[in-house]
Amino acid sequence: MKTIRWGLIGCGEVAEMKSGPGFIRAANSQLVAVADRNPKRAEAFAQRHGVARWHDDADAIIRAPDVDIVYIATMTESHRDFVLRCAAAGKPVLTEKPMAMSHADCLGMIAACREANVPLWVAYYRRGLPRFLKVRELVQSGAIGDVRMVLTRHFQRIPSPEEMRGPFWGWRLDPKRSGGGIFFEAVGHTLDILDYIIGPIDGVRAFAGNQAGAYPPEDVVTVAYQFASGIYGSGAWCFTADRDDEHNEIVGSQGRITFSTFPPLSPPAGRPPVPIRLVRGNTVEEFPVADPPYVHQPLIQTIVDEMNGTDRCPSTGETAARTARVIEDCLAEFNAARKR
Repeated sequence: MKTIRWGLIGCGEVAEMKSGPGFIRAANSQLVAVADRNPKRAEAFAQRHGVARWHDDADAIIRAPDVDIVYIATMTESHRDFVLRCAAAGKPVLTEKPMAMSHADCLGMIAACREANVPLWVAYYRRGLPRFLKVRELVQSGAIGDVRMVLTRHFQRIPSPEEMRGPFWGWRLDPKRSGGGIFFEAVGHTLDILDYIIGPIDGVRAFAGNQAGAYPPEDVVTVAYQFASGIYGSGAWCFTADRDDEHNEIVGSQGRITFSTFPPLSPPAGRPPVPIRLVRGNTVEEFPVADPPYVHQPLIQTIVDEMNGTDRCPSTGETAARTARVIEDCLAEFNAARKR
């Protein structure tokens, strides 16, 4: 079993808190070099995590002979360019989500990697997390009978003006950098994990708008959709609500499953994510499955194992492009009106 050597581009919040240490902790995996356009940030990241080499030039990662695969942890606006550069260099690549600014860009990235014969994966890491694998197992084992419908509810309080100008929200609420608003940047996680649990969505009817006027992109979306299997679903997302409230419900002929896509926004120290609940008649069974310290690590492991020929990563360019298409369909009328 060979050690897969990673190069990382983008030493910001996601790499620091969710993914970077996962490349070090995964079996048969090594983070050998990092790059960031801010050289001080790249140097500090490398020193904190014991990475041997740092750069301020992405090409130093992409073209390095000791880098087997590149991880792109930059903002959405740059994903397409970096993936195309990796493909041209013959390097396998894992890019952050959202995969790109548009579905058309996603298809172009897939085509470039296919032509170069290099794998393309996308960091929809929930496909590797144990709690979502548990939901998938319950559904596929028939724990709730035949699935009839999926319901999603996601309400969130509006960030303060200071938070909207800060490093976390600032770029996420700038469509030129992130591709859209909170729905575009974050809700892909919900739509993607439903794709993994239930199957692809192939029809969407949606309304989207901006009710509060606190920032340019969408702040409210309501959607009805149909899975290719014939199962129906609906979702309501409001990011200027009075409280935080987020959960999904999978309704079956013999029961239902509820679970959250996201952990609580401000959980007490050590508190696990909201438990999965399986309801059958008057019986309620809970599964309090915790996330690992670095949530990307299980998905990283599937990529390392695929490169070693022992497993398959479930989050590919093709699966992520399906999610990008659904998001684009949900926001199509809103974005068209905004451009007029």
